[in-house]
Amino acid sequence: MSAPASPRLHPLGDAALLCELPAPATLAAQQQIWALAAQAAQWPGVEELLPGMNNLTLTFDRARTSLDELLARVTQTWPRLKSTAIEGREIEIPVAYGGDDGPDLADVAAHTGLTPAEVVRRHSEARYVVYFLGFLPGFAFMGGLPPELATPRRSEPRVAVPARSVGIGGEQTGIYPLVSPGGWQLIGRTRLELFDPRAAEPTLLRPGDRVRFVAESIRA
Repeated sequence: MSAPASPRLHPLGDAALLCELPAPATLAAQQQIWALAAQAAQWPGVEELLPGMNNLTLTFDRARTSLDELLARVTQTWPRLKSTAIEGREIEIPVAYGGDDGPDLADVAAHTGLTPAEVVRRHSEARYVVYFLGFLPGFAFMGGLPPELATPRRSEPRVAVPARSVGIGGEQTGIYPLVSPGGWQLIGRTRLELFDPRAAEPTLLRPGDRVRFVAESIRA
């Protein structure tokens, strides 16, 4: 399989490089990002690797390498990369859909033209892959939302989204690990903790994990 289009390369300040792929975000593109990160981890002077959705940021030590050297390495390496499929785990997330736990389920149903029960069925039957963690500790950005469930974010974000809320934001679904402001459409809530700073592995989800939502209950 040929590599996705070459990334656009942008300096961020004087000690970081952003490698950005064009939309849309796909699993194949994200696997290529993981492969680039694996290679860049071996380059002299690279200090931190920050994968994002369709992008990778490299921070570097200017005493050991330069922006020009990194630009050349990325340009030369990209066409030879083999996509990295991270061997993630199978994770089931129990969800109480609707009611106080999912106050926006009816709005998502109205936007999509589906019944609330059908929204839940399609959301819970889909299979998701964690692309990366960001925004909040343990917040997983996942690919795999059925396109017919895509719903714009709320016009007025909430000041405080309850922890463990499951939401839809555009073409993605995710879970708020902590109480936070947020504009995603809330369709349910899980009882699982997504982030525990005291645990040996603080985040429940990791890049490459395969996620399935399990409907424990549905309320109007």
